[in-house]
Amino acid sequence: MLSENQQGIHMEQLWFEMSDIRHKKLNKSVWIPLRAIQKQSIGKNGYLGYKEDFFMCSSLAISSESKSAVGKIDLHSINNSNAGYFQDGKYTQADVYEEYSGEFTGIYLVLEQHINSAELTEWHLHQDFVASLRLKRENDVWVSPTEGYIEVARLRKDQNGKPCLLEVRAEHLKDYLCARNMELYMASYFSRDAVIEDASIISWEKGSRSDDTENEHWEGRVSAIHEGGFPFGEKMAVFHVARTDLEETEDIPDISGLPTDKNTMSNSWERSFEGKKLFTVIGELWRHEWIESAKISPRIKEDKTESTIFFIVDEQGKKENGDTLKEEGRWLWFKPDVIMALAHRRGGQISWYTRDTGSVRCSPDYDVHFGINHLGLVNVYAKDLTQLPEWQQRIWAGFNISPEGGVSAELLASQVRAEPADTQAPEEFLGHGLETINILSREKLGISLFREHELLPELLEKTHRFRAIDDAGLFALAKDVARLTADNLDIEEIQRIAPPPKNTKWGSLKSLENLLASKIDNKKARLITGGLVGAYELRHADAHLPGKEIQESFALLHINRSLPTVIQGYQLIHSCVSSLYGIIDVLRKWDKLKK
Repeated sequence: MLSENQQGIHMEQLWFEMSDIRHKKLNKSVWIPLRAIQKQSIGKNGYLGYKEDFFMCSSLAISSESKSAVGKIDLHSINNSNAGYFQDGKYTQADVYEEYSGEFTGIYLVLEQHINSAELTEWHLHQDFVASLRLKRENDVWVSPTEGYIEVARLRKDQNGKPCLLEVRAEHLKDYLCARNMELYMASYFSRDAVIEDASIISWEKGSRSDDTENEHWEGRVSAIHEGGFPFGEKMAVFHVARTDLEETEDIPDISGLPTDKNTMSNSWERSFEGKKLFTVIGELWRHEWIESAKISPRIKEDKTESTIFFIVDEQGKKENGDTLKEEGRWLWFKPDVIMALAHRRGGQISWYTRDTGSVRCSPDYDVHFGINHLGLVNVYAKDLTQLPEWQQRIWAGFNISPEGGVSAELLASQVRAEPADTQAPEEFLGHGLETINILSREKLGISLFREHELLPELLEKTHRFRAIDDAGLFALAKDVARLTADNLDIEEIQRIAPPPKNTKWGSLKSLENLLASKIDNKKARLITGGLVGAYELRHADAHLPGKEIQESFALLHINRSLPTVIQGYQLIHSCVSSLYGIIDVLRKWDKLKK
């Protein structure tokens, strides 16, 4: 397309000769256009400074066995709108191209649907391509949910909303072609056009040049024009012919008869073109090429490939790939960061089984059982990882480390002794605790202690111990816990039941404490809310909270600073969940409590 330099008045001959395009082979491209009608232009056609860059292509998937019979198919033969038709007693589907001699047929992977002059043309990516690769369309992009929602195909539209380019990722296209034993025939046309004042920058002999190779034809021309676009020095003949045999006063006029000298009149004249002398330069390229299929089809045919992902398996740093690990009974070690990298991707999720075990996935249907050891490191049974697609194994491998701290005791209890630990993860109870408090407070007090918040589900998903991979993460975790609790308390409703003394201002947590203190001992109320207060105060730690105050926050949360930060994150959530369930206990007994 037009670069900044090419948009200046001066144009270089190389731009028209398209060396940049001619050197590029689509078979080696990452993205391959299946259909395109793209035009970029600046200025007004026929006037100095006008430039246009145009690209058009169409494609056919053709059986590999028929490749030798194809030859060169003209672009315009395969660039028409698609519709099924009935001819010679036979129906031909809209996606099928039939060569006139019957030597071969092809499949359009993009179908153009012309509706009418008022409606925009529609382009459809072939349903078999979409279904076989398990793609999902989202607006004008097709993603692969089984591969982390990566883009596989994308449709571009011009400023008027008309489709102008549909391209697909080469890796997936070639997988599909391999599965169908097909190759893709591409026919394309490029043109670059400009109006300039000085044609001396073009060195083509006699103002034109052409070049042919095995799969392309290029030609360039320089033509003198008058400003406005008409050929320089030329004239135009104008002919005017009119019928004379119509009686316009008749109720039903009729001119069914053929025109003759007796019922027509005519005249003609010449018109000379005027305007400043300019030059139009155009380079055109016609190309046809083949996009080869892949040698194997791991997605559709599920062809097996040698594993290229390696994991550290012992203290000496020895590495093995999935092909060997699937036959062994080993565990692997990972930095705790891996859980965030997986769960926070689209389609990712963490679920908890016990306090220190759960499952994590980065894509639906690919959950991996994990455990956490006493150093806060993540353990996974190696064979479980070998069942994952390679793109997922690659994510895990990026966080793989040498064994340290042994295998998670709770993971071994589940996977070896078949006796899962009788423990629970506080993360599983945070959302449930908030919901239960609101149910009970509406029942007992006629109010909701916590306001409804549209971001609540998103915050709950992010509130887990693996956020705390360092101190900054620990403080960020505290901030989100505070957003879920202290920041979300409905102070006005609480103070309507337990109002503060005159000229006294209570914050949200102080209001909650005094509400509880209306039914239970003040010290107990303060103890119950201590975890929430600690999280609220700790949120300010990244804003240089004084050392004494931060230590008080850690104490309220029962956080042991000598432990790995991931375990401190667990302690933070555990303390806050304990506070919530302390509140639940008071609310359940509310009617029976008397202070």
